[in-house]
Amino acid sequence: MNFKLSIYFFLNRTSVLKWFVLLVLSFTSLATAAQDLEDLDSLLVDRDLDNYSFRLFTNYKSNKFSIQNSESKARFVPNNRHGLGLGIANKKIIVDIAFNPKNANKEATKKFDLQGTTIIKNRHYSNIYVQTYKGFTAKNNFDEDAEFISDLRSISFGLNYLYTFDDIEFSYALLKAGLAEKRNDNIFMTGGIGLFSGFDYFSSDSSILTEDTSPYFNEEGSIKRFQGVTIGVLAGFISYFKLPENITATVNIMPGMGLMYKKLTVEGKSYTPSNPMLYKLDFLIGLGYNFDRYYVSLTYSNGLYTTDFDYDNRYRLNLTNAKLAIGYRFKSKRKTY
Repeated sequence: MNFKLSIYFFLNRTSVLKWFVLLVLSFTSLATAAQDLEDLDSLLVDRDLDNYSFRLFTNYKSNKFSIQNSESKARFVPNNRHGLGLGIANKKIIVDIAFNPKNANKEATKKFDLQGTTIIKNRHYSNIYVQTYKGFTAKNNFDEDAEFISDLRSISFGLNYLYTFDDIEFSYALLKAGLAEKRNDNIFMTGGIGLFSGFDYFSSDSSILTEDTSPYFNEEGSIKRFQGVTIGVLAGFISYFKLPENITATVNIMPGMGLMYKKLTVEGKSYTPSNPMLYKLDFLIGLGYNFDRYYVSLTYSNGLYTTDFDYDNRYRLNLTNAKLAIGYRFKSKRKTY
């Protein structure tokens, strides 16, 4: 009962969030209805022991955002962005658990960060992220000292969906899990079209600008709270390359544009910006190397979007995820040639 009451209270904090949750639930219901239990089993369960591996990794995750006008820029960056961890991988799914070492000389950012990508039935590329951060270091481009804002909170979550024109069974997940690719093509490229949706929120007890940085912005730049929900369309380019010496690579690029409903609260008033347009660019680069039972994979992805807050103020959100993994397969890989 308490759990249900907590969810009800959280959702009623903002009507924008409720609409986004309903949108995601509708999308999930449609996706679930399209598959029977047998399909779900084949999607998630890998019974071939040859595909399993144990892995150690180091990663870098960041949810940073900025406010800027024609001359000045204030950036808000989380601390303790590096992590160490271990996991298990197969061609269906990768489960990694990371721990973030704290820097004794810096105040820690409290966070929950989940990002995942999967390819369903060869042509449905899906990406989801859920991020909550509290505590940011405020930086700037006008030589004022950086300052840690402990009560600055950011919440971002959303999904990207891309339908590709050709099968992408090769899967960049195979590269990340260190598995041999059975496709005969040395180079594979395809495109696609899709949709994206997301919710974004940040707030501070006073203003996100410090006393030293607020003179560089107008009154509307001293934001206490922002919330926005967006839906849009995107296009995509996905590629895969077999390189010499058992090296594989992938490059994915997905630009998009959409409409965002935005509400901002500054000192003494709240307002909705007049321009609803939002522009985004997601990309991923990956490299993999295989040697008998061992593999190394390196991936770097970045999601960037920007929108207008009116009054000569623009907002930019940058979601970054980089990972270096070293894996050991339970069994030697089979030759595929």
